[in-house]
Amino acid sequence: MLILFETSAGFAIFKLLDEKKLQETKTLYIDFESPEKAANVIKLIQFEKFEDTTQALAAATATVEGKISKPLKKLLKRLVDPDVQEKLLVADSTLAKAIKEKFGFDCICNSSVQDLMRVIRSQADSLLQVDEKELAAMRIGLAHSLSRYKLKFSPDKVDTMIVQAISLLDDLDKETNNYIMRCKEWYGWHFPELAKIIQDNIAFCKIVQRLGYRTNAVELDLSDIVPADVEAQIKEAAEISMGTEISEEDIMNIRHLCAQVIEISDYRAQLFEYLKNRMMAVAPNLTVLVGELVGARLIAHAGSLLNLAKHPSSTVQILGAEKALFRAMKTKHDTPKYGLIYHSALVGQTSAKLKGKISRMLASKAALAIRVDALGEDTQATLGLEQRADLERKFALLEQNASKRISGSGKMQAKFEKYQKNTDKGQFNQDQASTLPQKRHSDFGGRGGANKRFKRGNANNSFVV
Repeated sequence: MLILFETSAGFAIFKLLDEKKLQETKTLYIDFESPEKAANVIKLIQFEKFEDTTQALAAATATVEGKISKPLKKLLKRLVDPDVQEKLLVADSTLAKAIKEKFGFDCICNSSVQDLMRVIRSQADSLLQVDEKELAAMRIGLAHSLSRYKLKFSPDKVDTMIVQAISLLDDLDKETNNYIMRCKEWYGWHFPELAKIIQDNIAFCKIVQRLGYRTNAVELDLSDIVPADVEAQIKEAAEISMGTEISEEDIMNIRHLCAQVIEISDYRAQLFEYLKNRMMAVAPNLTVLVGELVGARLIAHAGSLLNLAKHPSSTVQILGAEKALFRAMKTKHDTPKYGLIYHSALVGQTSAKLKGKISRMLASKAALAIRVDALGEDTQATLGLEQRADLERKFALLEQNASKRISGSGKMQAKFEKYQKNTDKGQFNQDQASTLPQKRHSDFGGRGGANKRFKRGNANNSFVV
């Protein structure tokens, strides 16, 4: 009875000297307590060593998939004897089936074989007569290579970089706002009118860095930073400014602060470009649907792209609004309709009444795109482009107040004609519309009174109240 044993160094064929040992698996570990005892149970017949890590990875991959690799096929061909039908113990049932179909071996794979493989592995170094350090190095190399193969590892598909990049981008925005606010307040003591004239923060910092004292505004040319009319306003305001005087050291520190703001802004633009490229490499379909920033924030909020792919569309829709959701559930109010997905372009360009419906539709499409990006192998954004075009078409129908249903066939939009008053059928008579009975009184027997008003009827001479 032969034993096929797979190691990181190669394939080995052992011969089981006592077949009864296979039935006594509970005490089998006693026979493998030492290399000397193990040599009395099994004997090494053939060992096919791998040439390098690449061949070991190919053989291990084939074994995992239940296929016969080239080294194993070469080894088994040497053992095929048409006169002697040996039984072959194999650990993997799929591989055993493939060997039986290819070479005709009577392969056995059960729990007893697994126990035997386990005790052989405990004494593999001495039985194979391979250096222990060499075997350990090959084991580590094969483990790393096989892990990369299973995960289909690619540096371009690492979503950890996206999480770090979007977090850094948010931090830079906060720091830039604090710096600019401090810069405007600081320089506002010297030239307070400048902050009202220039609304752009980067242009403000560039002008302050070049201007220094406000008295230099008349001599300097600022046309490369602001338009000509704004430049004229700056020069006019500098002559009549109500600001106080500051020292040269103050100007120097303010300029350093402005330089920091400009440098952070340039790095922020570079980081955003890096984030766009990384998002198109990791999640192209999600990027096309919701944009780079919203997609990156969704991935960062979920922890990874794979974790985000496990969420249903309803969770993707309100991701980022957990506090509002739990508060609404606690107070029994309406739950939020959107979270981070609210900041996408498709939701932002619609009216307020349709934002909830459009967020739900976008979240359902985004959930499909996320799963394709996380689990698929296609790097193109074909699905995302198709879904975005479909959503834009549906949004256009909703914006036009169409009565046609979004899915399936619906009714066409109803047409209403303007009401036209018909004046050919006569005028409205107020006397004929009254439902009260009319009482007629004679000239002498009626209800008289000084303050009564009477109207003479046209039909007779009686008076009508």
